[in-house]
Amino acid sequence: MDDFAETAEFDVNGKRVKSQNRHKTRKGNQRQSEKDRGIRSSMFGQNLKVDEDQLYVRNGKSTFQRSDIGDCYHDSKKTEEVRSLDMNGRGKMMTRKSMEGKYPQLYEEIDLDKKCMPLLDYLTTFGLKESHFIQMYERHMPSLQINVCSAQERLEYLLSVGVKHRDVRRILLRQPQILEYTVENNLKSHVAFLMGLGIPSSRVGQIISAAPSLFSYSVENSLKPTVRYLVEEVGIKEKDLGKVIQLSPQILVQRIDITWNTRYMFLSKELGAPRDNIVKMVTKHPQLLHYSIDDGLLPRINFLRGIGMGDADILKILTTLTQVLSLSLEENLKPKYMYLINELHNEVRSLTKYPMYLSLSLDQRIRPRHRFLVALKKAPKGPFPLSSLVPTDECFCQQWAGTSLDTYLAFRQRLLLKEFAKKYEKKG
Repeated sequence: MDDFAETAEFDVNGKRVKSQNRHKTRKGNQRQSEKDRGIRSSMFGQNLKVDEDQLYVRNGKSTFQRSDIGDCYHDSKKTEEVRSLDMNGRGKMMTRKSMEGKYPQLYEEIDLDKKCMPLLDYLTTFGLKESHFIQMYERHMPSLQINVCSAQERLEYLLSVGVKHRDVRRILLRQPQILEYTVENNLKSHVAFLMGLGIPSSRVGQIISAAPSLFSYSVENSLKPTVRYLVEEVGIKEKDLGKVIQLSPQILVQRIDITWNTRYMFLSKELGAPRDNIVKMVTKHPQLLHYSIDDGLLPRINFLRGIGMGDADILKILTTLTQVLSLSLEENLKPKYMYLINELHNEVRSLTKYPMYLSLSLDQRIRPRHRFLVALKKAPKGPFPLSSLVPTDECFCQQWAGTSLDTYLAFRQRLLLKEFAKKYEKKG
């Protein structure tokens, strides 16, 4: 943080001109400061980071002014025009009136100061629009008063650790405070914490995108105690922590004691589930801790009961394939059950041996393989073997169909088109 904003002047062709007399005493310091900051000498088409800075026009010359000391850029004079930047870094002169035309809602609803225009224009490069800025303002007003240089430093750091450019918009809408979190004192320490749990660097960006609010929690006072609770109270093995958090990053930012205890008590009482089984469920599918009991867990358990399964069989299925609790009843579980009974001529108890059936796609896996073997007259008599649905497409062709993979894929594509046409006709 400097004590004052440095100023360098350029003509319209991007060449440096001599400073005016009023700047003569700062000429030497100015050159050194520019050198330290890595400011390059060309404004147009030569990699100068003009999107980090605010530009003014004075006496027909472009004046480059960078401020690191305020929340927004300085105004030297109210009558000065602001040079805003488009996505390609090209300068475009903007007066107060033209800025009001660009973001009319912002001026009308929150009376946005034109000094924040460089920040807004920078954020538009991530796909944010005026309506998004209003959402950010309503969620956290100071987020739109950040120095664009600071905002760029923080977002570029997130991109450097694996956050996708396309995810930045969603992150800022959910957690606009991220623009205020410093790289050295906040972002780096949280990234180091994640990697210390055994999370690969290649997955850090995905975790940040899924749970950006983790940066608002203290590493020492909140995140580490949550991890200790998972190990000491829930029973998650330390070697599994990285996998659990990758599957459900939100587990770090929720009241884990409440969510664990309520679901542990429910499954123990409802199914007689031993603690070890519930710990296995959480380890395999930690999203279980987010699901509503009344609207999520109980309806699916009752569905399995309704098709004739006992609690012991339900517990076996849920321990083996906990993600069953995440599947839609109407769009997933019920259609698969009907196909199992009516088309595959299997009994419900076959699910205890092949619970994976419930996780397979009806359109992409179950129906195509069944119909393919029937068309080849290679479908066994009696109940259709669910084991034929388990291996990869290549293994299925070799072991069950005796055809090439291309032949099967072509058949499946034709079938998918027919099924799509049927659904379209029904909707019409």
